[in-house]
Amino acid sequence: MSQLTRVIGIDPGSTITGYGLIDSDGVRSVYVAHGHIRVKGESFPDRLGHIHEAIGDVIDQWSPSSAAIEQVFVSNNPMSALKLGQARGAAITAVVSRGLEMSEYAARTVKQVVTGSGAADKAAVQTLIKAHLDITRAVQVDAADGLAIALCHAHSVLGGTRSLLSTSPPRKRARGRGLRW
Repeated sequence: MSQLTRVIGIDPGSTITGYGLIDSDGVRSVYVAHGHIRVKGESFPDRLGHIHEAIGDVIDQWSPSSAAIEQVFVSNNPMSALKLGQARGAAITAVVSRGLEMSEYAARTVKQVVTGSGAADKAAVQTLIKAHLDITRAVQVDAADGLAIALCHAHSVLGGTRSLLSTSPPRKRARGRGLRW
């Protein structure tokens, strides 16, 4: 296996923000860690500050060299879309303030790379993420999305837009642990 790059994928949310870390060369990917941040704070600005700080702590702990985040999708509720955009901004500033380059992916693109269908549901994403990364324990839905975003980035940028379905799962996985904030 060629040199591996550590990637963090972030699934932003104003109440729960998921993340996942993998090591990848764009063809093979190895699980490192995953978790989710239950956002705390009295006011919305406090909640945004918590997202920024917690994502910064994850980056400081795991030292990824590459980052990816899900793009905002257009919602029927403008306030929900606005809050999601602000949560994304808090996560993005945590990433760029640590000198990492940030890539963004549409949810359909992530699902297409991970499952082969841009219309896949969350359960399909969770199932395929666990199988591809050889994770045997439960993976919270936002954390699974974070891992999917990391895999999408790794296979799109490092591997030259490869679908996960065209690669076989790795035989070994790195020891990692999920964290909960």
